[in-house]
Amino acid sequence: MVLGLPLVFCFGGISILFILLEWGPRALYMIATTGYSTWTEYILIAVPLFVLMGALLERSGMADDLYGAMYKWMGPLRGGLAMGTVAICAVFAAMAGVSAVGTLTMGMIALPAMLKRGYDKLIAVGSISAGGTLGILIPPSVIMIIYASLAGESVGALFMGGVFPGVLIAGLFIAYIGVRSYLQPGLGPPVPLEERMYTWRERLISLRAIVLPVILIVLVLGLIYVGVTTPTEAAGLGAFGALVIVFIYRRFSLQTLNSSLMTTLRITCMVMWILLGAKCFSHVYTALGAADFVREAIAGLGLNRWIIVIGMQLVLLVLGMFMDPGGIMVICTPVFVPIILDLGFNPIWFGILFTINMEMGYVTPPFGFNLFYMKSLVPPGITMGDIYRSIVPFVILEAVAIGLMMLFPEIVLWLPGQMIQVAGG
Repeated sequence: MVLGLPLVFCFGGISILFILLEWGPRALYMIATTGYSTWTEYILIAVPLFVLMGALLERSGMADDLYGAMYKWMGPLRGGLAMGTVAICAVFAAMAGVSAVGTLTMGMIALPAMLKRGYDKLIAVGSISAGGTLGILIPPSVIMIIYASLAGESVGALFMGGVFPGVLIAGLFIAYIGVRSYLQPGLGPPVPLEERMYTWRERLISLRAIVLPVILIVLVLGLIYVGVTTPTEAAGLGAFGALVIVFIYRRFSLQTLNSSLMTTLRITCMVMWILLGAKCFSHVYTALGAADFVREAIAGLGLNRWIIVIGMQLVLLVLGMFMDPGGIMVICTPVFVPIILDLGFNPIWFGILFTINMEMGYVTPPFGFNLFYMKSLVPPGITMGDIYRSIVPFVILEAVAIGLMMLFPEIVLWLPGQMIQVAGG
């Protein structure tokens, strides 16, 4: 990985090497059978569908209307545009399974508007970078699907487990921006009076912009919650709903469809190849007895189980500074999940903590993806150092959220428990 080799060849190459060393050439059939079984998993059909949903929504023009409504309602508040930006990122997160959609879309729309109205550059950039990361925590989430596939857990339960944590983190971001803007008015000044002469009728009419997003969110997550559809079926409905929204906003064209499909193809192929390498690595890792060895070594330390979990969080945080979140999941899931099960923790709960750490990885320097997305969007006066500094308080808030979920696991587990009861009924 240090040499820059793609993840699939890192894990796949190591797997082939150890297969040859341990069992000989005849055992290489395991690569083919693993590829077939991995790429034909029913749940993985949800990956291209959720990615397509996000790609279509990014091109639909919906973000302009959402931002317009937010501008009318929250613009007069100190820090209102930044708080509204986080809220819109949360809405996009509930309609798309990747982080880039919210970051890039709001970076193009909200950043110029905030800077033009005198917002502090750190608050403006930080709110967009951090808000965009909600895309991998608030369901649907491609990262959660990868974790579920590697850990053998329910995608639907993970999706439901991410709802309240996602709302909690978005709420912490908004509260931080609001309190700091109130205490330091220069950070996020209200929209000038001459720009906010809207009647109540105009404000109410602007709320039409949230109707379609709410319908789509309820369609996807609501049907999973009540057990009417599987996550894969809900993904199909979501992709169809996103296509309908593109037609409603009159943005449909062959170019729009082609670019959305190409984005979907590239991301899906990347995910599938990484999963193949990960599954091969995991099978060899287990067959060689490494999983048992690590479990016994951890047990032999005699540490409190909470110390071990906190240590895992620190490992994930450090890895997130240097590696792609997908790669971290591939490496750490086969190692950490068996230990978590032995320690008596819920794997769904741990999966959400894992996902939040990956969310932090998108914005922790030096290699956070969202930081580079923002660098491509900011004006020349904003440096990479400014972008790094802008994200510090938001990373701290995410760490606080992890602490709260350790103290109160029901933040994660209550909704999946209710979903199981409803579906069972």
